[in-house]
Amino acid sequence: MNFDLNSMSKDELVALRSDVDKALKSIDGRRKADALKAAQEAAKEHGFTLAELTDGAKPTKKVAAKFVNPDNAAQTWSGRGRQPIWFRDALANGASEDDLAI
Repeated sequence: MNFDLNSMSKDELVALRSDVDKALKSIDGRRKADALKAAQEAAKEHGFTLAELTDGAKPTKKVAAKFVNPDNAAQTWSGRGRQPIWFRDALANGASEDDLAI
């Protein structure tokens, strides 16, 4: 299918773009469905469900930083998980959490 885009009106081009966007979305939807089905079948062949293999894993969201290293502002910590070494060292040297808070 060849189009002479230069001979088309703006309305025709907008309609064509809309049709192309719809077609691409449809193709992506079909490909995702095919990939999901293949993944489910592969899991089933090994005696699992897809949910069992992914442990219901969901993407994690970034958490805002609550603390900053006074010696290096590029080093921050959200207050979750393991304390960074710079945070522990600062506390050991007499700093308080309030001193390190952003």
